[in-house]
Amino acid sequence: MRRILLGSQLRRLRESRGITREAAGYSIRASESKISRMELGRVSFKARDIEDLLTLYGVADEAERSALLGLAREANVAGWWHSYGDVLPGWFQTYVGLEGAASHIGVYEVQFIHGLLQTEDYAHAVVARGQRDACASEVDRRVALRLERQKLLVSERAPEFHAVLDEAALHRPYGDATVMRAQLRHLLEVSEQPNVTLQVMPFSFGGHSGESGAFTMLRFPEPDLPDIVYLEQLTSALYLDKREEVTQYERAMERLRSDSLSPAKSRDLLRARLQLL
Repeated sequence: MRRILLGSQLRRLRESRGITREAAGYSIRASESKISRMELGRVSFKARDIEDLLTLYGVADEAERSALLGLAREANVAGWWHSYGDVLPGWFQTYVGLEGAASHIGVYEVQFIHGLLQTEDYAHAVVARGQRDACASEVDRRVALRLERQKLLVSERAPEFHAVLDEAALHRPYGDATVMRAQLRHLLEVSEQPNVTLQVMPFSFGGHSGESGAFTMLRFPEPDLPDIVYLEQLTSALYLDKREEVTQYERAMERLRSDSLSPAKSRDLLRARLQLL
């Protein structure tokens, strides 16, 4: 999270001075792409690089420089998820850090129940099917990481979590009927938490604004951090934070929530589905 905050502040300083990423990279003997990764919080920070960039950006105030250099030192401290580095790709480490720092998480999911809402058995079935070449111990590690992430929803600083699930996720079986029944009962229980809102986009609605697929929106308590849209792909992910792009996803999410079943009717649909299993 601190990496993202520092990167955002560095980008703000660079843009306010009208300096290109290429010029910034040249000043620290690095490439334009490294500046981009720094500003997205995807790499560790060297004190010398931060000092040189602050000088280039005209930051002469010692208090401001000290604060940003201190943030750089803190940003290099590994988060809890780094202990899962053997099964956690680098591009997803960034997401886990952002997820843990968000004050509001909005998701639209199509293929399966969202990871923060999965039972252990359901998560095991999802991981095993998605990682067919993984050994049993690797599958277990991936499931353990997912369960560790779920502690966020019941922590002292739990975010507001608003999930829209396509009805398809309730029908597509992962595991046997026992696993699916337990998963649907878990959804009913979790949906009663005060910080969790769960809605279902029913088949009966037809086409809707989630036509581009699953996405996640993250909002943070720090005013310096922009909202971020996370789009997961097979071997990587996109992190969108440009205001015009985020706005389009905000509108899509608003329509999804408006067009989906209410939380109460979504629970009714879950109960009805449960009766059929």
